[in-house]
Amino acid sequence: MTSAATFETSADRRGPLADVTVVAVEQAVSAPMCTRTLADLGARVIKIENPRGGDFTRDYDDVVNGMAAHFVWANRGKESVSLDLKRPAGMEIMHRMLASADVLISNLTPGATRRLGIDAESLKARHPRLVSLEISGYGSDGPMAHKRAYDLLIQAESGTCATTGLPGQPSKPGPAIVDVSTGLYAVITILAGLHARGHSGAGTSSSVAMFDAATELMGYALTHARYTESNQPPVGMGSPALAPYGAYGTLDLHTAVLGTTNDAEFRRLSTMIGRPELADDDRYRRNVDRVARRGEVDEIVAAWCAQRRLADIQAAADEAGIGNARYNTPLDVVDHAELAARGRWQEVSSPVGSVTSLLPPPVISGHSAWMGPIPALGEHTSTVLAELGYTDEDISSFREAGTI
Repeated sequence: MTSAATFETSADRRGPLADVTVVAVEQAVSAPMCTRTLADLGARVIKIENPRGGDFTRDYDDVVNGMAAHFVWANRGKESVSLDLKRPAGMEIMHRMLASADVLISNLTPGATRRLGIDAESLKARHPRLVSLEISGYGSDGPMAHKRAYDLLIQAESGTCATTGLPGQPSKPGPAIVDVSTGLYAVITILAGLHARGHSGAGTSSSVAMFDAATELMGYALTHARYTESNQPPVGMGSPALAPYGAYGTLDLHTAVLGTTNDAEFRRLSTMIGRPELADDDRYRRNVDRVARRGEVDEIVAAWCAQRRLADIQAAADEAGIGNARYNTPLDVVDHAELAARGRWQEVSSPVGSVTSLLPPPVISGHSAWMGPIPALGEHTSTVLAELGYTDEDISSFREAGTI
């Protein structure tokens, strides 16, 4: 075996992070969403997967031509290396990989990185230029540090579910908002670490806890609860902080969503619905008054919407400068005119052929998002190990031993 080589930069990858190599010991959603975002920005992401099954989201379902929707969503643009990190030879390969990498991200079970020897202290000593980040459920030093953490569990623990649904009928927000927000906070933290290394030459060790990300999302609700010593009741498709701000049925059996965020907007809405006097009525003049009489305000707006078609409601709202939308299902959004007109759906290659994927949200002048392939389990193992200096004989030996 020769000494470790520097990772090659693919001519296919492009973007502001095209010179960054990320090693990911990841599964589920939070870390994969972080690394997928980095890949979309051009980084080379090497996803480490257990040779026996890989990321467990690969098996959630088979609805994408035999692949799982979760895995397809969160793992494009990555290279998959199958590697058993519980074997000494596997960790030897891992450290050779980290010697040539810029970033390591992990979201393993509590205590796993320390047992493997890739915790913050170990990495700082062995790979001082590495920017490392560990995602956990509750951090490393609190009474719940030992607990497993999934999106639903953190949403329940952080109070998120108590602000969704209706009184007595709590509900989990549909998207995995804790997983995704944790992943995005991780991206921000990694970019900050890379920026700092550019000045100091030294890597950083950092962490993001899912519970901390969730309580940050709950910032308004927690601040309100602390200073009022009460819980605001959930209001379904609305906000406990604003009124009117919700969903209303239309004459043609659609649902219009209208929102006012200040008193000036309510004045315009009042004029729009032919009730300008409401804006000067002491019962409704201020937002705090309207919130206290939410039922009355909603009834007035609902009666107006019930007599009109959705298109007419939206046209009137646009003219009046009132925020509005149509309530859509996921199937409605798949064929949404906005996505089609802006070319947001793109084809991505995969082990089962071309699949359709949404472009990432960032639009950066001079750069196009790199919509890389979705990898098969272990698809890039031999290529990556060869780059690291391992011979064909070495790789065959690793494979026979179950290390890769």
